Amino acid sequence: MKIQAVDIGRTASAASIIFDALRKAIIEGDLKDGEPLRQDELAKMFNTSRIPVREALTRLEQHGLVRTVRYKGAVVAGLSADEAAEIFDFRALLEGEVIARAVPLMTPSILAEARGYCDAFHDSGDPMEWGDLNRKFHATLYAAANLPYHMKVINSAMDQIDRYLRAQLLLSKGMERANKEHLAILAACEAGESEKARRLTQQHILGAKASLIDHLK
Repeated sequence: MKIQAVDIGRTASAASIIFDALRKAIIEGDLKDGEPLRQDELAKMFNTSRIPVREALTRLEQHGLVRTVRYKGAVVAGLSADEAAEIFDFRALLEGEVIARAVPLMTPSILAEARGYCDAFHDSGDPMEWGDLNRKFHATLYAAANLPYHMKVINSAMDQIDRYLRAQLLLSKGMERANKEHLAILAACEAGESEKARRLTQQHILGAKASLIDHLK
């Protein structure tokens, strides 16, 4: 398995470290859909017992990244086109509301930080960076709303589709369109146009949904 393992045999937060390492590997596509996650093998890789491994796998299952299969145990969870479509529809509703509530509270420093991520997204030639920069751009704008529970749900939804989005951006050459849409969303935020930011964010997410569903099919 392709995971950045560390020796955590004496670490109190072993389960959290395993969770973070597996989550990163799944999101970035190093662990493929359906790949088995064997507790004994993982415990050996991280030099720990099976207890924190089991806890980490349970948390990953709660996040929708892992599922338990009869006779196989834990495997990396995949998404059907219908499941992916539902997540995108949910994101459009939730993220549209969050950005609309965030716009009146955005400061010049928040907008400048978001523009920095937008520029970095445009300039990056490394597909491995695109997903992270995309998430940081949106999260920076949403954070102004000060809605931590909403953000927790958004991040969980993003975790489930992030690896597909990264592949879609690369295979469908969606970077140019995504960059234009990011710039339009940012301009609406800078102008203080809450409803326009909501509409553009929803269109951005639903456009990505259509492209991704085509890719999955």
